[in-house]
Amino acid sequence: MKPTFSLRLRIFNLNCWAIPYLSKHRSDRMKRLGDFLNMESFDLALLEEVWSEQDFQYLRQKLLPTYPAAHYFSSGVIGSGLCVFSKHPIQEFTQHVYTLNGYPYMIHHGDWFCGKAVGLLVLHLSGLVLNVYVTHLHAEYNRQKDIYLTHRVAQAWELAQFIHHTSKKADVVLLCGDLNLHPKDLGCRLLKEWTGLHDAYLETQDFKGSEEGCTMLPENCYVNQRELEPFPFGIRIDYVLYKAVSGFYISCKTLRTTTGCDPHSGTPLSDHEALMATLCVRHSPPQHTPSPTHGPAERSRLVSILEEAWIELDLGVAQARWWTTFAGYVIGLGLLLLALLCALAAGGGVREVAILLWTPSVGLLLGAGAVYVFHVQEAKGLSGARAELQHVLGRAREAQDLGPESQPALFLGQQEGDGTEEQ
Repeated sequence: MKPTFSLRLRIFNLNCWAIPYLSKHRSDRMKRLGDFLNMESFDLALLEEVWSEQDFQYLRQKLLPTYPAAHYFSSGVIGSGLCVFSKHPIQEFTQHVYTLNGYPYMIHHGDWFCGKAVGLLVLHLSGLVLNVYVTHLHAEYNRQKDIYLTHRVAQAWELAQFIHHTSKKADVVLLCGDLNLHPKDLGCRLLKEWTGLHDAYLETQDFKGSEEGCTMLPENCYVNQRELEPFPFGIRIDYVLYKAVSGFYISCKTLRTTTGCDPHSGTPLSDHEALMATLCVRHSPPQHTPSPTHGPAERSRLVSILEEAWIELDLGVAQARWWTTFAGYVIGLGLLLLALLCALAAGGGVREVAILLWTPSVGLLLGAGAVYVFHVQEAKGLSGARAELQHVLGRAREAQDLGPESQPALFLGQQEGDGTEEQ
């Protein structure tokens, strides 16, 4: 590959808020989104919350002349909502559905039925292997009483591990999506620290868009204003993250966001703002030796974040086990009640009452059984993530004790992400 090699990539990301029958002006917004993507002609368009495959097929036909390659990631009852459109041929694709994704009995939130996941595309561009990830993590709903915090931390760790283990042959790694994480949230810090991914908003010096890069704004007419009351400028929960391996540099030349309205018609494309990034990949000069990014301070920060994540997952395991114990007691009481009702019915004394109470008792027993099974699964999923974190934390502590002269392979994944050009 020539030393003067360079590659320019234009990336588009948007959470489309396209829930059939519920999202306002969905069909009109899908039409205008298609027109906008055709006009701008990005290299890649990555979308979240396209819940209807009919909407995906509509966009696919509309975008076919400009984006000949496309894929929709199917999972769960409703679907992952993830899809991608590419100017360039897609060599491979796969997906990973998150082990934990909310609670089935929280029907009004609906995340459990979506089968939220991370999708992976592999592209070959000018001799480079580009791994592109698109994802959507569990929503927050209530920041003060966040019952899904543990699940979101577990998802962030699962996402980081998926990227870590599937990107070993990639020259460039790109992650886009709605993480439902604020920049300083534990899940976001864990993801970036473990993968070595860089935040386009923090790296670029040419930014135009919303205040502080926020991707949900009070000015947007589709946003629930009550949810944003504590955040006068809005919140930043959608991201473009990237890194290049040693031998290559990657930089974000420009980053744009919409500002509560469509750039052309004035009406928002979604309740989220779109991200539009221009990335530049170039060959690293042979004489350039990147400075190590995992000195004592960086190793200490990684250990601190891993410890924080381990504590959060440990609390989640304890909570899940409490629910399994509670459900187990309810099942036991339900079985005793059914046995008593059977005895009363057989005795004939209060047979009518026993028969009347039979149906709700069976319903209670089945409901408690479902809760028990779900929380057993939750406890096992959280325990698995906690075990992984425990192992990595032990290795990180060893590296911290050994010092820079004897860095273990633990940090190879992060060092591969050092090819981020100074702006």
